[in-house]
Amino acid sequence: MTLLDPTKVRQLAASIDLRPAKQRGQNYVIDANTVRRIVTRSGIGVGDVVLEVGPGLGSLTLGLLETGAEVTAIEIEESCAQLLPHTVAELQPDNAKQLRVVNADALQVNELPGPPPTAVVANLPYNVSVPVLIHLFEAFGTWTKGLVMVQLEVADRLVAAPGSKVYGVPSVKLAWFAEAARVGIVPPTVFWPVPNVDSGLVSLTRREPPITTVSRQQVFSLIDAAFAQRRKMLRAALAPIFGSSVRASDAIAAAGVDPTVRGEVLDIKDFVRIAEQAGDSL
Repeated sequence: MTLLDPTKVRQLAASIDLRPAKQRGQNYVIDANTVRRIVTRSGIGVGDVVLEVGPGLGSLTLGLLETGAEVTAIEIEESCAQLLPHTVAELQPDNAKQLRVVNADALQVNELPGPPPTAVVANLPYNVSVPVLIHLFEAFGTWTKGLVMVQLEVADRLVAAPGSKVYGVPSVKLAWFAEAARVGIVPPTVFWPVPNVDSGLVSLTRREPPITTVSRQQVFSLIDAAFAQRRKMLRAALAPIFGSSVRASDAIAAAGVDPTVRGEVLDIKDFVRIAEQAGDSL
């Protein structure tokens, strides 16, 4: 056995007195076939250095190591972080040297041991998925491809196109960094404990951010304002930034956008052009 099965997952959890917490999104994959499907979809192989966030008991970690890749795993739970190297040493002793574990909150990590990552693969709790992804894109510029598993509803938001009912802040902000596509669905039955929803696999391909005279933070502030009240026309939603609805309307029009539309129909380039009109007001 080189991957975890249901019995081994429960044994490992019991060994550190781990009781999965729903509020932290602690659901562990217990099906080896699912792990291998995720790893295959990720395109990971020999030569890759994978950054994994939240390895937990190591189900996905072992699958990644099985390909011959190196893995740097960031785990916030100290007990899990301490257990993971022992689990790998037991099940895949030849790959133990390919693993590095960082016991920390991923949102606070700005340096990593070992070679720089080339890819990100992770099972992310839905409530932190977008902040974590943005931080990883910002902090570690060397990785160019990724695959994340998130709650299906979140997956749909991440990959949504302008005009979609679920298009919103996560969709636009992620588009600053990467192209995203949903590439699979994972049923709840392969997890322990069993969640109430399906999960989605989202493929990420990094691209260059838009060329602009304003900062990412300024653009993101504008995006937040545009979606703060989705039912408002853009000129009304952005009036506080520009000082009035009239000024907002003029600036939006100058950016080549209809001031009467709503934020949900704009792509990242539209928001960049409007942010450039706002400048220091953001």
